Amino acid sequence: MELSERENAQGAAATPAQARQIRLRLMERVADADGSHLTIPGDEGEWQPLLDGVAIKVLREAAGALSYLLRLEPGAVLPPHRHPQDEECVVLEGRLKVGSQVEIGPGGYHLAHGGALHATITTVTGAVIFLRGAAPEASHVLG
Repeated sequence: MELSERENAQGAAATPAQARQIRLRLMERVADADGSHLTIPGDEGEWQPLLDGVAIKVLREAAGALSYLLRLEPGAVLPPHRHPQDEECVVLEGRLKVGSQVEIGPGGYHLAHGGALHATITTVTGAVIFLRGAAPEASHVLG
């Protein structure tokens, strides 16, 4: 025990800096013991076929929104579709082409607004993407 901590244990008031350090240590212990967080290691979870060359791995579903990964094989195609709500996408690996004008690589972000028509999505390289939005359904696909 440091001298200042011994003095404080004997009734002396902590300095503001000491009080901050004590608070930080206490908060770290409480936060570290919190088991309510959801963590799914990359090699866990189940990939399910979605379309030819496309697999889905659901991470979480809550309040009408789904957090999931899509794994697209080289040459895979997601046909034109609508989103019933906003959908956010982050490319983790590979490259995607959205329609004829937008290309997104690793770390790139794409927002498809709810109700808007989403052009065909293709990949030459294959890709892994993270998405958050409505669960994909066959009724959303046009054609």
